[in-house]
Amino acid sequence: MVPHYEDSAVVVHRFVVGPWDNNVFVVRCRQTGEALLVDAANEHEMLLETCRSLGVRSIVETHGHADHIQAVPALREAGYEVAIAPEDAVMLPSYDRTIGDDEVLRVGRLGIRAIRTPGHTPGSTCFVVEGTPVLLSGDTLFPGGPGATATDLGDFPAIMRSLDERLFAVLPDSTLVLPGHGADTTIGAERPHLDEWAARGW
Repeated sequence: MVPHYEDSAVVVHRFVVGPWDNNVFVVRCRQTGEALLVDAANEHEMLLETCRSLGVRSIVETHGHADHIQAVPALREAGYEVAIAPEDAVMLPSYDRTIGDDEVLRVGRLGIRAIRTPGHTPGSTCFVVEGTPVLLSGDTLFPGGPGATATDLGDFPAIMRSLDERLFAVLPDSTLVLPGHGADTTIGAERPHLDEWAARGW
């Protein structure tokens, strides 16, 4: 299994699943082998195998949209704890606990910090792997702009504030952005376009 990204602290694996080509990430502590799965989107049998082989202990959801949560019931039934922001918890068929803004999750020797970034959904959350350049952005930030907000739960001004204040204002240009669908990008590649996105309105 070839890693999607690795350095001296972390190994990240990516799996593309389901009809919407969701990215599922496994974030693994290189020192201890303990891992976290981000977004149990679909193809639960494959994800269960992956959890067992890569040392996954628990699951976090970046948000509650249906395409990101299809495998949640099967993984919970297999004994994996599932956590999500309280604002999006009602969107899940089931979960174990909620994640607070700026809460740091321990995965082996890694600290994974939750950053609440409302806009795509009220509880959308990004995750920074502390001490590494990795940001798991869910559907908040993609190459070329923010996630979609033209839904009942979407809020374009909110997602723009989230990008500006919670990501661009605090993360360095070298931050590697691993989104919920599609290709990677960096904060440095996207930050200069914030005003352009605001002007186009999506």
